[in-house]
Amino acid sequence: MAEKQIETLPKELEKEVLIDLKERTFYPIIKSGDWVGIKHGAVYSILVGPRESPQVVIGFGYDTPDNFIFLTHQDSEKIDVNATVNEAFENIDAMDVIFTPSNSLDNKVLTASGLPFSSEAILSKKQMLKAHEILSAKQLLVSIARRTGLMVISKDAPEELLSEFIYLHNHAWNDDSYGNAPIANMLFVIENGEIAGSIPLESEQ
Repeated sequence: MAEKQIETLPKELEKEVLIDLKERTFYPIIKSGDWVGIKHGAVYSILVGPRESPQVVIGFGYDTPDNFIFLTHQDSEKIDVNATVNEAFENIDAMDVIFTPSNSLDNKVLTASGLPFSSEAILSKKQMLKAHEILSAKQLLVSIARRTGLMVISKDAPEELLSEFIYLHNHAWNDDSYGNAPIANMLFVIENGEIAGSIPLESEQ
């Protein structure tokens, strides 16, 4: 009888499997309120909305070459979940977030896009205080329509500029060409580097 050949895991995947959970670098990951992970035991907190029907939530996970792996309540058998969540927020603080002023918008709109956790910069007081300083603004409006994207403007910007900002948000919200998952069709109000409220927006098709 011929021996059955056992296929080995690709080297990259083999390395991933061998890494202990305690050695992973976790980050908060903002998800829409209908995120399937909630039903599958993921550890999460609510950012916007009531517990019965949240609009925006925060999961906690680490990045792999293929996808995000999320922290679940079952993982509490292996690691300290509360400590891991605290470390996740610290990891956002430690990121080198670069806010780029938009020349076409008179340098009054900042973007921080393209990196896996660009959107999550909104959760860091340290990162948002940098945006306050650059724009010399007491209050900010922040758009995180889809993953990896973040836009910031002063809440006191001229009406014409605010309209352009909302137009860009709506365009990002409706544009799935890059495959980035939708997060929130709303603007977040930031005061003193922290989320102070949210403004829901109607979807424009």
